[in-house]
Amino acid sequence: MERKVRVRFAPSPTGALHIGGVRTALYNYLFARQHGGDMLLRIEDTDSTRFVPGAEEYILEALDWLGIGIDEGLRVKTSPQPSPQGREKNPIEIEEIGSHGPYRQSERRGIYHTYVKQLLDSGHAYIAFDTPEELEAKRAEIPNFQYDARTRMSMHNSLTMPAEEVNALMEKGEKYVVRFKVEPNEDVHVHDLIRGEVVINSNILDDKVLYKSADDLPTYHLANIVDDHLMEISHVIRGEEWLPSAPLHVLLYRAFGWEETMPQFAHLPLLLKPDGNGKLSKRDGDRLGFPVFPLEFHNQKDGTVSSGYRESGYLPEAVINFLALLGWHGSGDKEMYTMEELIQDFSLDRVSKAGAKFDYEKGKWFNHQYLQLRSNEELAEMFRPVLKEKLSSFYSQQDDFSQLSTLNSQLPKIVGLTKDRVNFVPELWEQTNFFFVAPSEYDEKSLKKRWKEDSPKHMTELLEVLEGVSEEDWHKKEQITNEQSQITNLWHLDKVVMPWIEAHEYGVGIVMNAFRICLVGAARGPHIWDITDVLGKEETLKRVRTALKILG
Repeated sequence: MERKVRVRFAPSPTGALHIGGVRTALYNYLFARQHGGDMLLRIEDTDSTRFVPGAEEYILEALDWLGIGIDEGLRVKTSPQPSPQGREKNPIEIEEIGSHGPYRQSERRGIYHTYVKQLLDSGHAYIAFDTPEELEAKRAEIPNFQYDARTRMSMHNSLTMPAEEVNALMEKGEKYVVRFKVEPNEDVHVHDLIRGEVVINSNILDDKVLYKSADDLPTYHLANIVDDHLMEISHVIRGEEWLPSAPLHVLLYRAFGWEETMPQFAHLPLLLKPDGNGKLSKRDGDRLGFPVFPLEFHNQKDGTVSSGYRESGYLPEAVINFLALLGWHGSGDKEMYTMEELIQDFSLDRVSKAGAKFDYEKGKWFNHQYLQLRSNEELAEMFRPVLKEKLSSFYSQQDDFSQLSTLNSQLPKIVGLTKDRVNFVPELWEQTNFFFVAPSEYDEKSLKKRWKEDSPKHMTELLEVLEGVSEEDWHKKEQITNEQSQITNLWHLDKVVMPWIEAHEYGVGIVMNAFRICLVGAARGPHIWDITDVLGKEETLKRVRTALKILG
């Protein structure tokens, strides 16, 4: 590639950024980084009627959270510091960097005027005054009406009107649009880096509107071409929904005389709904219980709130890995990729032409894998806000927090005992709540299966055994070497309790399952001595006594 690689992600601020758009941004980023190029972020806000306040900030924050870096254009200046669930954060600061700005299309009006005039002067475009009523009448008159070479000469435009009349209407302030003049019956060739040669006959193209006097803004098609040219974009990597527009864009490049520097195109496959046919939508996420947006989005126009991957407990590296493999495959069978590994391995040659089914269960699997890679200390910090919120319903300010403060210092250890059982940080509460809140009720299913007729007798005797263990020995582990020279750690409590069970010929499972119910309230949780180690001697004995009072 003789030309420097410059790609762009150009979303519209019309709402939350769809996860399909995130994947498009990711592929652009990976391609740019692999080739030592630049990643640009441009906001395409020419449709003023669909603008949603806060959407621009949302888009930039989402890319920042995911680690998709922006080299030029608009980007987050200072990353916000949200809680792990994103409920509290500082407002983001946006900066504009680069020499090809402005990077908001609404701020480039004067630039577009120049190129609209160029197309009009060269005869590649014309002015049309047709009212909505006139267009509707034509649609009623002509089945499958299309404004093109076959119909334009019967319409209200500068091709059918004297120049004096056109000028008079414009001076009078009549609303008009500028349309591109598509020549009929021409095969337009689009070379796509994913799909190969695509040929579309110009007869199926209409004379697209390029500019509207009503808001003094260009439409997507003109602004897109002009900006990509002026910003020296080398590759346009976008969703396949834009493939039907590619022939028009090729014709525009020709009309401007820019064919030699026209970017290469790559149209990505759609993300498809998990079941059935069709493109993935927010309704699919709502129906099946998964987000389709990277961050939670509060729509300031209608007050609706949409769930996000961050607030649902996903880690950014898991989302990136999951998305990268939707429509692309690596050079081998590898599934777990860091961002750097994706950059090294990514290739448009291995992007599929077919749409990719959105397997949200696989997304959960990725998150589980990445949770296990985080340190216990990191996960504990992420879990603290969840824990604080959950415990607020159990404790008031007047309660004794001495036990809680002790457990708080052991939070990394508690997380380490249970993290392999969860896919998301908030799920840690269900796995750890008994450490923080002593059981006052006991799971009926566990009682029916594990609490036997002799369990009260066994627990009363076990109390006496445990009371005789010193505080120091309570937390002690010893290394044992077996005949095969394998070293294992044996809790001191094992050396005390197991001989007692054996001497009385009690069943180990019968005693220890009943003991677990006393401590946890159900037949669940990590190794029993890990639980007693965290709870400590005093709290452990207290819970057994409480269970004996309640269960008898």
